Amino acid sequence: MKIETLRVNGKRLRESLERMAEIGATPGGGVQRLTLTDEDRRARELFVSWLREIDCTVAVDRMGNIFGRRAGRDDGLPPVMSGSHIDSQPKGGRFDGILGVMGALEVLRTLHENRVRTERPVVVVNWTNEEGSRFSPAMVGSGVWAGALELDWAYARTDAAGKRLGDELARIGYLGEAPCRAFPVHSYHEYHIEQGPVLERERKTIGVPRGIVSLLWGDVHLTGEGNHAGTTPMNARHDALVAAAEMILALNGLPGRAGGDMVATVGEIRNRPNSRNIIPDGVDFTVDMRAWEGERLQAAWDRFCAEAGEIATRQGCAARLEKTWFVDRTPFDEVLVQRVLAAAADLGYSYMPWVSGAGHDAAYVSRLCPTAMIFVPSIGGRSHVEVETTPWDDCEAGCNVLLRCMLQSAMEP
Repeated sequence: MKIETLRVNGKRLRESLERMAEIGATPGGGVQRLTLTDEDRRARELFVSWLREIDCTVAVDRMGNIFGRRAGRDDGLPPVMSGSHIDSQPKGGRFDGILGVMGALEVLRTLHENRVRTERPVVVVNWTNEEGSRFSPAMVGSGVWAGALELDWAYARTDAAGKRLGDELARIGYLGEAPCRAFPVHSYHEYHIEQGPVLERERKTIGVPRGIVSLLWGDVHLTGEGNHAGTTPMNARHDALVAAAEMILALNGLPGRAGGDMVATVGEIRNRPNSRNIIPDGVDFTVDMRAWEGERLQAAWDRFCAEAGEIATRQGCAARLEKTWFVDRTPFDEVLVQRVLAAAADLGYSYMPWVSGAGHDAAYVSRLCPTAMIFVPSIGGRSHVEVETTPWDDCEAGCNVLLRCMLQSAMEP
């Protein structure tokens, strides 16, 4: 069989995704497979079993990142790598992350059943804790691998119950022995759903991002004064929740005041003591801000800190704001971007380039090797929710583009 005529098995790809969706399935049709939970362990074990069925060598590093390696003719050459993540958001969707892992697995299955010998090794990877929904921040596994985050710092991350990331890695049996540090990689492709409305709106099958926007996360900690809700006059209150509400509205209006393409979100909030008839004495909430220009994002954060300080003073509360994570914008390798565009065109799929507003492990990997991404449409632009879905034909199409691009890289001397 000529390599140019190779196509993935769309039915098998769908079956793999549906099998994975059974692990952590929610009543609303999504998945809850938080990182390093028992559901994550079960999904990892299934993934590893599938890798071994096609004679891949499996390695797990000290961050629990899983690498399935298929040998090449010259196994000493830096490999071509592709993957994403198995973990999900709370009540998340069935395609986010896992499509990239199952898509790369399907590429390896296609090569295996057609007995294709690539010049270079080919590797599929599952990165640990991409979502950051249980252990903040996001993209920790790839961040440690790329040298952007310290291993011990990552181990010390705690969830809402105070459990340490390192301890949970050991508990589920994925505290691997291989060092968590980058090895030479020839190229990296990450296949993913768009997580937005653009492809569906423009009626395009393949999205080709030229890069990923800058991301900034922060935490806000407010301390007020608790008191009786019925006996404390309004002008004598130091209500932490009222201060938080003003700050959240200020943050919501910040992108409009800053100008340009920016988004800002408060996605998590904790109110204390969270009782009906007690004035809140403490509130913690998260901040997620994104824009292409990192400098403008930093300036917007500084502006929000100043506004939040003024609000806290006016409400008689103490405020502590902490920037917890920042990743500058990620331009992708132009040669690989053009290769994805050409593959989509050659395969007869409609396509368009633009910039990704979501964070991906590709952001860290791109610091070390040429990197590109492949997107397929999200129906209604919905993601990180149970109703998240992508047409199966589009899943197959994106996987065929991934196959073409990985083969071209893997055949390079």
